[in-house]
Amino acid sequence: MKIPELYRKGKLPISYEIFPPKGELSMDALRTMANALAAERPDYISVTYSAGGSGNSDRTAVLTGMLQREYGLLAMAHLTCRNSTRADVDAAVQQFREQGVTHVLALRGDRVPGCETQDFHYASQLIEYLGRTTELTLGAACYPEGHVACSDPARDLDYLRQKQDAGAAFFITQLFFDNDCFFRFREKAAAHGITVPIDVGVMPILSRESLIKMSFNCGASIPAGVVRMVHKYQDDPESLRAAGIEYAARQICELAAGGADGIHLYVMNKPDVAHALTCALHDAGY
Repeated sequence: MKIPELYRKGKLPISYEIFPPKGELSMDALRTMANALAAERPDYISVTYSAGGSGNSDRTAVLTGMLQREYGLLAMAHLTCRNSTRADVDAAVQQFREQGVTHVLALRGDRVPGCETQDFHYASQLIEYLGRTTELTLGAACYPEGHVACSDPARDLDYLRQKQDAGAAFFITQLFFDNDCFFRFREKAAAHGITVPIDVGVMPILSRESLIKMSFNCGASIPAGVVRMVHKYQDDPESLRAAGIEYAARQICELAAGGADGIHLYVMNKPDVAHALTCALHDAGY
């Protein structure tokens, strides 16, 4: 099964994003998390890639391959290119090949202080380069509120079209908290010739600090209702976490009802979050 085929099955694809563990997380602990996520029966899981010396980029291929071999899951590895040479990308693709990974989310990636841009300036260039490897199915990112580094919405849509034309078979959105932002973006993308499926990426608000960090890093606007929610529970972390998950549940059900091609949940390696949001979709009939 390839990810693009999921959108033709008549069922809303539900997927998760996780990240390779940092530090000394044991393989037993990693498998415990993977086993809990697999029990939710997601349509696929994507695994992030950290470049620039974070120490866990090599684990992306290993974790993605493990999810496929040991849990029978469709899994996709992220790959960033901003600080990579062609040789670096070739080496990553070889790792994917050794692990049996055939799905890649091709990204430019964040700037790493002290590291210069190498052979790739844009994700579309990485997609085109990876396209030479015929066994790979490629996805890409899109930004309902525009990329934080691009001040021209029209140019942002041009970049999106370039990714599609280079070979991206589907898109996953950056997180957002206002569904109207996505619905407006979808209309503009369609008018710009975007025809491949778009999964909506949703991340629940689990703390005030995480909300501020997420909004600052990706440029997501914060609706007044979210501000009021955070203010109400700012001295009660557990209640804020519960309210944040409930907000995300309402958000994804509304997106599903609005005809989203797929739901992609940024679950942050937390099986309880994956369970709560997946149940919300199932309870709503998806």
